[in-house]
Amino acid sequence: MKNCSIVRLLDCTVVLIVGLCLAGCDKGPMGKEKGPLFRFATVGRANVVRTVEATGTVTPRNTKAGIPVGAQVNGRIIKLFVDYNSVVTNGQVVALIDPLVYEATYKSAVAQLHVNEANVRVREAAIKTAEAELTLAEKTYARKKVLAEKSMAPVAELDSAEEALASSRAAVDSAKASLMSAQASVEQSKASVSKAKADLDYCTLRSPVNGIVVDRKVEEGETVVSSYNAVPVLTIAEDLQVIWVEATVPESDVGNIRIGQEVTFTADAYRRKFKGKVKQIRKAHTTTNNVVTYPIIIEAENPDEMLFPGMTATLSIETARAENAITVSAAALRFRPKPEDREEGELPRGRKLWIVGEGGKLKPIVVTEGVSDTTNVEIKGHDELEGKDVVIGYETAATLAAKKDDETTNPFKQKFPQRGKNKGTAPEPKK
Repeated sequence: MKNCSIVRLLDCTVVLIVGLCLAGCDKGPMGKEKGPLFRFATVGRANVVRTVEATGTVTPRNTKAGIPVGAQVNGRIIKLFVDYNSVVTNGQVVALIDPLVYEATYKSAVAQLHVNEANVRVREAAIKTAEAELTLAEKTYARKKVLAEKSMAPVAELDSAEEALASSRAAVDSAKASLMSAQASVEQSKASVSKAKADLDYCTLRSPVNGIVVDRKVEEGETVVSSYNAVPVLTIAEDLQVIWVEATVPESDVGNIRIGQEVTFTADAYRRKFKGKVKQIRKAHTTTNNVVTYPIIIEAENPDEMLFPGMTATLSIETARAENAITVSAAALRFRPKPEDREEGELPRGRKLWIVGEGGKLKPIVVTEGVSDTTNVEIKGHDELEGKDVVIGYETAATLAAKKDDETTNPFKQKFPQRGKNKGTAPEPKK
């Protein structure tokens, strides 16, 4: 208890001394005016990286939840050739539906096709017979006509011959129409055979891609009934050697993102960083609580298949980088001196740094900004500033007290962690 009382007394004494110093800091020993106190930052060289932070979800390529393999016909699953985490290749048989009914339907359709093809041949023979009868009728009519013109045959026989000729022509037309009908029946039978063959093939379920089975919906012996939609049997994730991360980025940041930019990200399951690149910037926006976001697709190598679909990823998208650049604290560009503390004259336009000139007055230096990470800013074309001190603000009671604490640290004083000290700068990716 005695030690605690001493510590409190010391703290109070320090605060009192700082207050008295501030009260008299603007005046000299004889009460004369003294210049203001400033805080400074040194211009140096560093790497500056501008990033966009986001969170996303690991997904297989091309689909969020994998590619469903469904049953397009009804039937009982008589065999499953794969299970969870089975590696499959494109075209590999993964399941089999009882094909008995569909084989019978296919054979029936093939038999009907053969019947209709035979009917076509019958109709073709009927046309030849009708054409032969037509030829005979034409010759008979020609003879009767000559005889009738010479009055050697009655007119009634000519009329009968003419009637037989017309009947033969009609028979030929009818036979040709029957042939066309039989040919149409053949085409219809071929379509029925194709459908029956497709239904039979649908009994064998095959993988559409190279990948891994991530979900199984049915068991062997279970009956699947499909209606307008295919009944899902398995879900296959495309080869997980390469994965996608789908992140959502606010509209205020999406303008800085470009395809091909480097991305580093972490997953909660591992204590390591993964690297990828921006693959797509999708324009299908989402609005939530008046915040507009856009999906960004990052493609990354996953050779060990450590990343599973559905994992949460924390991403840092590198949008700009300046290597070994002249940098200064961003606070220096935000500083605005009081009119009485700066040199007289018209202020130049543009972003300015302030240094102490002759007579203790602040002098502006117009600079061009480069890459910024919200903490440090690249200064272009001013190598001569390296090593110089620039003003970042006025000294206050709080800053003086903080300096005093740094000089005489109280071992009993509670310390709080500094969070977000380097916010906005992505960590260097591992080589």
